Amino acid sequence: MKGKVLVIGGAGFIGSHTADELFKRGYKIRILDNLSPKTHFGRWPKYLSPKFEKIKGNVKDRKILEKSLEGVDFVIHLAAIMDLMPDYSVFFDTNVTSTALLYEIIVAKKLPIKKIVVASSQFVYGEGRWRCKKHGEIFPKQRVNESLTQKRWDPVCPLGGEKIKPLLLEETHQDPPNQYAISKYTQELIALKLGRLNSIPSVAMRYSIVHGPRQSLKNAYSGALRIFTLQLLNNKPLSIYEDGLSQRDYVSVYDVARANADVLENPRADFENFNVGSGKAYTVLELAHMVAQTLGKDWGFKPTGEFRVGDIRHAVSSIAKLEKLGWKVRDKEEEIVKEYVNWVKEQKLDQDYLSLAEAQMKALGVVKKAAL
Repeated sequence: MKGKVLVIGGAGFIGSHTADELFKRGYKIRILDNLSPKTHFGRWPKYLSPKFEKIKGNVKDRKILEKSLEGVDFVIHLAAIMDLMPDYSVFFDTNVTSTALLYEIIVAKKLPIKKIVVASSQFVYGEGRWRCKKHGEIFPKQRVNESLTQKRWDPVCPLGGEKIKPLLLEETHQDPPNQYAISKYTQELIALKLGRLNSIPSVAMRYSIVHGPRQSLKNAYSGALRIFTLQLLNNKPLSIYEDGLSQRDYVSVYDVARANADVLENPRADFENFNVGSGKAYTVLELAHMVAQTLGKDWGFKPTGEFRVGDIRHAVSSIAKLEKLGWKVRDKEEEIVKEYVNWVKEQKLDQDYLSLAEAQMKALGVVKKAAL
């Protein structure tokens, strides 16, 4: 065996697939998960291998985390609150405090942890890098609700108001626009700075939108693929925000799991952050049609004219830095969408979580309507 890995949040979407990948590579696996009702039903999912050691508990509980770290060589921290609800303190209490506590315990107990990998997000870039013909590379500020309610979806050059074109996101810049993104960037700082300070090799992974089976069907954050799939299966109109032309890049959970394992094993990744995406742009409308074609329900789609507060216009990541370590994208988006849709068909939900989430987001002002 290569050693024991603690996967925090290992019962979840990315965590369970990462555990599977590491187990295939010869590692022993211990999982710490609180089995949150937002993701699970209070019980261990059947897809977890019986060969994994499992601890149920909250990562913010010092005693539980200390117990979970006993005899561990590596840690992958994937537990997080992931939505856009305005309960700001919850994001920092869960995402940030747990990461600080992890390093605090390791330092206090002088634990021989060989490496820590933490989950960050493409969201940390905010509106990211754009190019203006007049001013060159620029970084526009976060879009404001006043502009979005008037359907001014695209940011403009902050120096002169000119039209601008989006560029690939690179690890050299960050401007987190909302509570989730701020918490993830803070996690990065804790890991990379405290890791270096205490000679604990650490890596932060900036995931693009991750697709694949086991993705939660219950929370409000799981993204357009979940929303479109559930709406089409129930013959409901699609919730296509803004004008449907926002660009995103999507990456399969299997490619993400390989990336997590690769940086765990490669010393050249130490104290670095990495984009984990496909490097390929899709509009939201293109994803909608992809899902619809998979289900044989392709018809004309119209944007709702609504928008999510704190959302970003375009986000497509450069993956050149990660590719230098030898990692490559293997899975095609069309294939992973088909696999996900087929997986969703097999799931049994006890209520309409999608409608509940949408109603909650509108009631809390997370989703707003633009002017007619």
